[in-house]
Amino acid sequence: MVSLGAVLLGIINIAIAVAILVLIGLIIVWLMGYLGFPIPAQVQKVFMIIVALIALYMIVALLLGLPLPFRVVGFSSMIAIST
Repeated sequence: MVSLGAVLLGIINIAIAVAILVLIGLIIVWLMGYLGFPIPAQVQKVFMIIVALIALYMIVALLLGLPLPFRVVGFSSMIAIST
């Protein structure tokens, strides 16, 4: 049984992942426009569709209890265990 807190944390995790992906896309669009190589609107729409599909996959995985094949937000590998 999944608790409400776990679902809320999962939704927050999904929102953070989507925000990071959109921010990366905005930075790339800004940088390419600054360099004189604007990215067409169609390519930007495809990127947003890909981000939406990733978010949809993460929501379905959260609701069905499936493990994600990648770590989105987490620093457990950086925690040093002292003896």
